Amino acid sequence: MNYTLHQLEIYKKVAELQSVTKASQEMYLSQPAISIQLKKLQEQFPQPLFEVIGRQLYITDFGKQVAVSVDKVLHEVESLNTKTLTFNGELAGKLKIAIVSTAKYVMPSFLTNFMTKNQGVTLAMDVTNKASVIESLEKNLVDFALVSVLPENLKVNSIQLMQNKLFLMGGRQHKASEKNITKKAISELPLIYREYGSATRVAMENYITSQGIPNNKRLELTSNEALKQAIIVGLGYSIMPLIGVKNELITGDLQIIPAKGLPITTHWNLIWLKAKKLSVIGEAYADYLREHNQGIIDNSFQWFDKY
Repeated sequence: MNYTLHQLEIYKKVAELQSVTKASQEMYLSQPAISIQLKKLQEQFPQPLFEVIGRQLYITDFGKQVAVSVDKVLHEVESLNTKTLTFNGELAGKLKIAIVSTAKYVMPSFLTNFMTKNQGVTLAMDVTNKASVIESLEKNLVDFALVSVLPENLKVNSIQLMQNKLFLMGGRQHKASEKNITKKAISELPLIYREYGSATRVAMENYITSQGIPNNKRLELTSNEALKQAIIVGLGYSIMPLIGVKNELITGDLQIIPAKGLPITTHWNLIWLKAKKLSVIGEAYADYLREHNQGIIDNSFQWFDKY
């Protein structure tokens, strides 16, 4: 047999997702490129690895056995590469991080240079809700987590990265004013909340309660992107992080509505369990952030201070 590692990597991803489309998106390859490599791999086996019924791809029983073997092969290759780089005195291995959805606008800037300088380090970053992030940290499934509110039930070490500012946001249809919006006016707005457990939702609820504003909830959405689009099309208003709306503020699709007690300011924190002994890669990354944190903020988030 003469299959390549690239073909095995593609097959592993397709088998995991049972979708050529999803695999192409995650691997940043075109669907035709994925299909060509799958065809070349299939030609080397007498039994079908997968079958397509309607528009759905299914992995055959034989294909599932092959997928298990492929996973073992790729794991051994990764281990061999790691050992080679480590022997040469380079950082090598996997860095595992779980982040809340809004943090996807923050984390890449604090990773780029580190990953570029350490080609032997691979990144596994899970973007999910706060509850899942904390669970991954608690079960020691990740090295680090990025959150805007420190968990109360876990003993953690932390590195404070940058501010997280939350403003009341409306779409371009809102009549702008330099004066603070009144509590009565806020109470009459169709407010949109994030899902239960979201730090953004907690901050919004605390603000509404502390200001004595009647709760006029209309919608509940489970992602920052969905929330942003709902506001843009005029479905309502919300208190949301500044970090994810830079372009929309520039285009005017969103606008900040001045209000007493806003913005709410917290900080993004990279955290890890106090009881955890960080790997060599983990220690190196923590040291990198301690040294370069302010420089990253100055280079990537200068626009933040305008608001």
